[in-house]
Amino acid sequence: MDGTTPARLDAALAANDIRSALLALAADAPAGLPAAIEARYGRAAKDEQRHLSWLLGALGEPAAPVFLRLLSRSGGDGAVELLGTAVQRRLRLPAAELHRLAEELGAVEPLVDAMGLSADACFAPFLGGLLDHERLRGRAAVVLGRLGTREWTVPIAQRLPGLTGLVHGAFVVALELLDDPAAVPHLLRELEADRESAGDVHHALVALTGQHPLLPLTSPKTPANGGDSTGLLYRVWSGRQLDRPNPPSIGPVALDSPRRARFTVEDGRGRIRIDYDPPAPGSSWPRWGKSLRIDGERVYDVGSGCGTCETTMTLLGWPPRTAREGADRLRAALADIDDLGSGALEAAAPLIEELPTGHYRAHLADLALERVTDPAASWWSRRRELRGGDEPYTEDPLDDWPGTDHFQLRDRIPGETPTYGVLLPSRPLDALDAGTVARYASAITAGHRPAALALAWVEDIYVRAEYPERFLVAAVLDGHHRLAAYAAAGVPARVLLLSRAEDNWGPETGWSEAFTQVTGRL
Repeated sequence: MDGTTPARLDAALAANDIRSALLALAADAPAGLPAAIEARYGRAAKDEQRHLSWLLGALGEPAAPVFLRLLSRSGGDGAVELLGTAVQRRLRLPAAELHRLAEELGAVEPLVDAMGLSADACFAPFLGGLLDHERLRGRAAVVLGRLGTREWTVPIAQRLPGLTGLVHGAFVVALELLDDPAAVPHLLRELEADRESAGDVHHALVALTGQHPLLPLTSPKTPANGGDSTGLLYRVWSGRQLDRPNPPSIGPVALDSPRRARFTVEDGRGRIRIDYDPPAPGSSWPRWGKSLRIDGERVYDVGSGCGTCETTMTLLGWPPRTAREGADRLRAALADIDDLGSGALEAAAPLIEELPTGHYRAHLADLALERVTDPAASWWSRRRELRGGDEPYTEDPLDDWPGTDHFQLRDRIPGETPTYGVLLPSRPLDALDAGTVARYASAITAGHRPAALALAWVEDIYVRAEYPERFLVAAVLDGHHRLAAYAAAGVPARVLLLSRAEDNWGPETGWSEAFTQVTGRL
């Protein structure tokens, strides 16, 4: 071990801003850092052990042997702390070590979560014994779901009537994770009981049956968002034949204007959708984070529906093929489009059927776009500078960068509330064919207006209960070359925005109005 390594570790632990110092040390870690942490850990005070545990976890796989040695020598609170770090860093611990810790520590939260990360069904009896544990039952149910132990489907489902709040939500999510049709009758009985958590149960039934009935959309308190005071959901589900799939059905298109339309989708396939992620190990929230999924792959982390959390988008990876772009008929309909009465939505039907059930708005817009390659130039970071207030802007632009070049509106969208518009690609922009972009640019210069197609939603939020803010976010489904050509030519890009009303959220506008209000100012 380099003699300077312990000194660098000492300096980081003594820094006024320990978090920043440890982050910097982890980012530029010397080879002997795990050994230096191990040498210091046994004589460190509890707070310092917590920092050392975090740093060891941040080093990842190279530090795993040291981590396991410390865990084997630790007991009580020290072992619990190290287990918590293992869960946060998604480290998979050996089953034998977890069995030893279960005997030594008994049932503690991070041990339950670590069993879920082990992917070893041998822990199912231990976890099943916790389904009536007042503090750990929800966590144990989710881990049983994560392990795929279907023999626990019915015992989990039978406990639903006696549960409320987050614990009830955790048991419902566990049934989703188990993906076992045996849960369906129990979930239907939950709907019949007309409980406050009917929206959660509805979500699970969609996941387990592959069916997705269309529900009325009236306010943010609709059943689709968790409220069902009239028993509507039970009537909808009890009247369905659940033993056979239903084909997607697109309702009649209603034109509000030449460039605005409304329609519904029932039993949409949901292959392009925004949906909840499985609960993160260690989280107390059974439903929180959401992702944009295309063809089953998580493409972007969308954040949460929390009304005071900032809008975020984080690239997770590209799908194995590009988004379902439809047939040549769709391309032809979007080749030079001026209004929505010319067959564009009818041509888009094969793609629309891939969307989830819901109430949709369509808006044909001309957007003054720019391509963004510099994190500091993106609205994701510039919004902070524009908030004002007494605190200086100190955040690193990379903290908000979605992880890929993208397009954005050159200017803020007019209105009293600061409103920004961004278009995120569903394929890497640096892989676009230059010749195709050039051909589109020539056609645009000649006066043609080929349209791109995007799935859009509006987040109307009150960041940290201090800053009102809106984001129009769109994921490009078709037309990446066209958007690049528009941006290069400096001509407003024609984009057909499809938005599911249920995906627009905010404390003031309500689901069905947020998209209409924002796009009305474009």
